[in-house]
Amino acid sequence: MFTLITGGSASGKSEYAESHVLRLPGRRIYLATMRPWDQECRGRIARHRLLRRGKGFETVERYTDLAGLELPAGANVLLECLGNLTANELYDPEGGGGEAVLRGIAALAARSLHLTVVTNDVFSGGASYDADTLRYLRVLAEINRALAAQADAVAEIVCGLPNYLKGGPVP
Repeated sequence: MFTLITGGSASGKSEYAESHVLRLPGRRIYLATMRPWDQECRGRIARHRLLRRGKGFETVERYTDLAGLELPAGANVLLECLGNLTANELYDPEGGGGEAVLRGIAALAARSLHLTVVTNDVFSGGASYDADTLRYLRVLAEINRALAAQADAVAEIVCGLPNYLKGGPVP
């Protein structure tokens, strides 16, 4: 099964995704995609680690090439987050672009009992963007659309509350 969770900044999507995966029986892997580039990134990573401490997640850090990642078959995988992964694949020297993101997600879905992917809502801010940021947002939007079509369930999180746009919550 594959669940896509989306929402705006600070919407509660990460917390909801964790609680979603915690309802699933079996092994839980937290696939972290944020590179610790600077102090702000390191702070966000530390916050997420603290929030999931003691919850039974095994953390795997991987920034690009998810298709080449070896994970145990049949685990419940939580990918946090698609926005970071997409930026890594677009801008890192070893990145493979948007197609690498889709290949990686397909590989994860094939090996996972349940795959949960957290992504960002894009183009709802109403701001104008420079050309490079606009390129990134367009690629992420295309990936979001493709994954929403493939997913068994899609939930938009608003104020910490899920609104299922497709499928429904895991029983």
